Amino acid sequence: MSENTDPKLDARAFRNALGLFATGVAIISAEVDGNKIGATVSSFNSVSLEPPLVLFSVARNAYGLPMWKAAKALAISVLGEHQVELSNRFARAAGSKWDGLDDRRATNGSPLPPDILMHLECRPYATYDGGDHEIFVCEVTRYTIHHPGALPLLFFSGRYRRLAHEDGERAPDDNLWLHGW
Repeated sequence: MSENTDPKLDARAFRNALGLFATGVAIISAEVDGNKIGATVSSFNSVSLEPPLVLFSVARNAYGLPMWKAAKALAISVLGEHQVELSNRFARAAGSKWDGLDDRRATNGSPLPPDILMHLECRPYATYDGGDHEIFVCEVTRYTIHHPGALPLLFFSGRYRRLAHEDGERAPDDNLWLHGW
C-alpha cells in the first residue's frame, strides 16, 4: 500500500495515482474562424441524461484554449483500440494534426477524425474553473455510432491498453443509480 498524507501533493505522484483509473480515449474537435482544431483527451465523462450533457477538460496552458472557448459547435470522437497513432497525433501540442486526413464533417460542421467508433455532436453549455484546467460542459445534440461492437482504445497507468475480452460481468439492469446515473 502507498499512502500520501502530505497536504501539498506531489503533482507527478498524484498524476500516477489518477492513472490507476482506466479511461477511454477521445478526440475533441471543432472549427473556429476557418481553423480546424483537435485534441486527444482522456478527461471525457458523461454528466447528465436530462438534458444530455458531457464534459471534457483542457489545460489552461494549452495553445488552443482560446479557440476551444470560442467554439460554437464541436464533436467528441471515441477512438478504437487500433487508433494509437491517431491518438498520439492529436495529443501533440501544436502542428498540422489534420494534414493528410480526409475532410469528414459532423452535421454541425465539426471536423471528424477517420474510422472512429462513434461521435457526439455538441454545443457549449457551461465552463468551470478546474484549477490548472478549464472544464467544458457540452450539450449533446446528436450522436452517431460508426462501428457497433468494436473495441475502444483505453488508457491506464500511462499506457494505451486493450480489453482482454468482450464477455465481462454485466452490471445489473435494474439499478439506474449504480453508476452515477
